[in-house]
Amino acid sequence: MRLGGRIAAAVEVLDDMASRRRPVADALKDWGLSHRFAGSGDRSAIGNLVYDVLRRRRSLAHRMGTDATGPLVFGAFLDSSGMDPAELRAALDGDRFAPPLPDDAVLARFRRAGAEGSEPAVAADVPDWLAEPLRAALGDDWIAEARALSDRPPLDMRVNTLKAARGEVEAELAPFGAGPTPLSPVGLRVAPIAGEGRHPNVQVERGFQTGAFEIQDEGSQVAALLCGARAGERVLDYCAGAGGKTLALAAASDNQAEIHAFDADRQRLAPIWDRLARAGASSVTVHAPRDDLTPLHGTMDLVVVDAPCTGTGTWRRRPDAKWRLNEAQLAKRTGEQDKVLDAAARFAKPGARLAYITCSVLRAENAERVEAFLGRMPGWRLADAEALWADRLPAAGPAYHAERIAAGSVLTLTPLRSGTDGFFFALLERTP
Repeated sequence: MRLGGRIAAAVEVLDDMASRRRPVADALKDWGLSHRFAGSGDRSAIGNLVYDVLRRRRSLAHRMGTDATGPLVFGAFLDSSGMDPAELRAALDGDRFAPPLPDDAVLARFRRAGAEGSEPAVAADVPDWLAEPLRAALGDDWIAEARALSDRPPLDMRVNTLKAARGEVEAELAPFGAGPTPLSPVGLRVAPIAGEGRHPNVQVERGFQTGAFEIQDEGSQVAALLCGARAGERVLDYCAGAGGKTLALAAASDNQAEIHAFDADRQRLAPIWDRLARAGASSVTVHAPRDDLTPLHGTMDLVVVDAPCTGTGTWRRRPDAKWRLNEAQLAKRTGEQDKVLDAAARFAKPGARLAYITCSVLRAENAERVEAFLGRMPGWRLADAEALWADRLPAAGPAYHAERIAAGSVLTLTPLRSGTDGFFFALLERTP
């Protein structure tokens, strides 16, 4: 496909999303199925344009002076390609598949204008109602923090130390430019893609197929390391999902912790079986949603709650989610988080630890939930997460936002501060 056809396809996908109110992944998949002539390079370039528009929809519209889909796609392409308007016009000359190019005055405005001087939510590329919650959570730099959540993400992987050393996997993935992550001692990273490029499909590599590494954001790796699963302990991953943190906990304890994995959603849990087998995580017992867990009450040394959340920390990878999120959904999630925390606490024995993790950056889902838990659950206290970080990640430096609560502290990771997806971590302790 020529450039004009790729731009037209991106417009088509975005319009399909808007008219049918559907996720970006579904719209892109359906477009690919109905346009089988498009090669993998075409699909990648089209996907990049669609995601870039979704990431920066409001600031692109501000700079273009319109929120029409076509001009937004042209704007996203100009930003990602580095072309100037004259070069773009020349590249599209004679391309009958190209949508109408905005006139020269509009393109000149776009090149001159930045987000400066716009409304804060426009500069941050978020819905208006989220401006205050983000400011409350991220402080004076919240606009820069939100804009970093609109960048293209890297490809992060966790080396499975049950099967390989980081250097071995790094050597295997060297052709893709993989290098050590700055925070996680078991992580590798391929930098964010540029222009019309695409990340390598590392899932077809020998190391992935044999379980030597998994795809996992560095923030998720760090959260698992901070949990501190130890040999000889009984551990419950209460919201295990597909098992990403379960696998990390098994590796961190060298298969010497007795780990139980549970999720209330059977479909989310389904991939865990193959992943456990591939990784050699022999210390894990999986519990289906209808299993009776009461025999485990009061028996766990560590309970991990990777709670259901709004996913605001994952906007780099799922930018369409930020435009669907509303206040009612946030309120629903906070209620679910309280219920999950209370249910998970029943499994902790005296002296046990409960790790509360979300992939959100909103205080309502994070520090406020910890404060509410401590207020209604006597016999629990908050650990000092900053001290845990210093102990378990001594080479990393304080790459986080910290908030003091009572005698303890909680941590929030962000793309701007830590280079990861947005993650929250708190460690609660049941008094002996």
